[in-house]
Amino acid sequence: MLINLHIVNLALIDELDIDFSSGLNILTGETGAGKSIIIGSIGIGLGGKYDSGLLRNPDKDGLVELLFSVDEELADELKGEEFGIDDIEDGEILISRRLTGGKSINRINNKTVTVSKLRMVAEKLISLHAQHEQRTLLKASKHIDIVDSFDSDITALKQKVAEAYSSYKKVSDKLDSLNMDETERAKRLDYIQYEINDIESARLVSGEDVELEEVYKKASNAQSIAEIASSVEALTGYDRDSSGGSQISNALHELQALTRYDEGAEELISTLTDVDSLISDFNRQLEDYISNMELDEETLRETEERLNLVNTLKQRYGSLSGASSNSGMATIDDVLAGLEALKKEEDTLLSYEETIRSLEKEKTQLLGVLDKESDKLTDKRKKAAKKLCKIIADSMKELNFNDARFDMSFEKADSFSANGNDIAEFIISTNIGEEMKPLVNVASGGELSRVMLAIKSAVSNAADTPTLIFDEIDVGISGITAEKVGNMMHRLAESRQIISITHLPQIAAAGDAAYVIEKEVVGDKTITGIRKLDEEGRVQELARLLGGASVTDSVLATAREMLGR
Repeated sequence: MLINLHIVNLALIDELDIDFSSGLNILTGETGAGKSIIIGSIGIGLGGKYDSGLLRNPDKDGLVELLFSVDEELADELKGEEFGIDDIEDGEILISRRLTGGKSINRINNKTVTVSKLRMVAEKLISLHAQHEQRTLLKASKHIDIVDSFDSDITALKQKVAEAYSSYKKVSDKLDSLNMDETERAKRLDYIQYEINDIESARLVSGEDVELEEVYKKASNAQSIAEIASSVEALTGYDRDSSGGSQISNALHELQALTRYDEGAEELISTLTDVDSLISDFNRQLEDYISNMELDEETLRETEERLNLVNTLKQRYGSLSGASSNSGMATIDDVLAGLEALKKEEDTLLSYEETIRSLEKEKTQLLGVLDKESDKLTDKRKKAAKKLCKIIADSMKELNFNDARFDMSFEKADSFSANGNDIAEFIISTNIGEEMKPLVNVASGGELSRVMLAIKSAVSNAADTPTLIFDEIDVGISGITAEKVGNMMHRLAESRQIISITHLPQIAAAGDAAYVIEKEVVGDKTITGIRKLDEEGRVQELARLLGGASVTDSVLATAREMLGR
């Protein structure tokens, strides 16, 4: 359940902190007090989108924190591989979103997570039904999603259908791409064979381009390299008295004279002899390097021509295979992979009729698999829909739909998708003798509210969601119907926590705990706050809902009687 809600610097909220109770929590308040701001803030905290314009003070961060308590079974599930929340202590989970500018920092138990991960975890903890959700019932395409969410076994079947559809679509698209007449096929084959010959005639070798680049770089800068090497040779060689080699040799000769006076100089002579040998070896290497730099103009020209050819082929064919190197630049390996792709297409065109027959056979087989898996999905959906619609119909009777019937119609689409080929929508009859008609064509606003409550009740029971939030589920209802809605919500709250915003006293009276949302002016600012009501406070708030601005003794007495019931 949701233990605590903490909001900072959002819209009309400076800072708000409220503890919730188990059972049915009722939130009321005057129109414009900020009820939608609080529900909207909860939605943001659960991973919803937000606009930086919501920050009350744009120079400060916004913050939404939701503290939940979870039972051992749910804690173990959240610690599993799918969710990976491994730091659950005392059965508590803290979801936090810090909002700065257009970005957010998302944390679960002080561990930074992605917003998608935050949403995954939030969906296991709480279900938020905002007012706009009722409009989903007016879209028949959304009805099948409700059935799918009711039965967890449907998920695996949908995955199989999606995989079967992907395989079928891949072969179907390939067949479409090969659909050409004899003239087009001959023209394409001729062009492919030209490209194959263009690549093969170059006799490319993997890695050749790298070696050519190195050779060309050295050859085109041979003069500069020779000048630098000759200068180094003059500085370190033995041809001039001032050169390094000559100076070291002279020093070694002088040092050897020390042995006449001190035998300890032998170690110095040994070290300097090693230095002299190193200088000598270096100069021999330098001479070899200079001699190897003697490239003639013909070699340079041939290297340049080969390199130009290789680069042209890389540019022309490097992307044929669809592969690319880490640097983003085409390589000879990319060209060779493109060559293989061209040869495969050549083989396909040379054996066109056979290829088409083979693909058509494969398409037929895959269509059979897709049809079979879709039928399994349809059967499962129909069974789930039958069970769901019965639960919804029973709940609707409790919600003052005395003679209502509720069901789902199924038809087959002309084509498949990754979701199968079902066209399904809810159908309803609210009066005896009336035929079943699509829900989208029949239900009024108040009826939609009650249908949505019945659906939410059924789906959340199947999903075992610990906390449900209803934002004015009572739109368009009143009187006895409102009382029945309150009774149903109270029964739902026996097995889970419910937080509901309402403007109807019949529903407010059914709550286990009540809170009032208020707007007040503090200094030069208008702020929204929330406070929990004691027993007398609940009486006063019920009286306000009953009598508006005119709260008489009889209205107060009625409020006390409603709470007593």
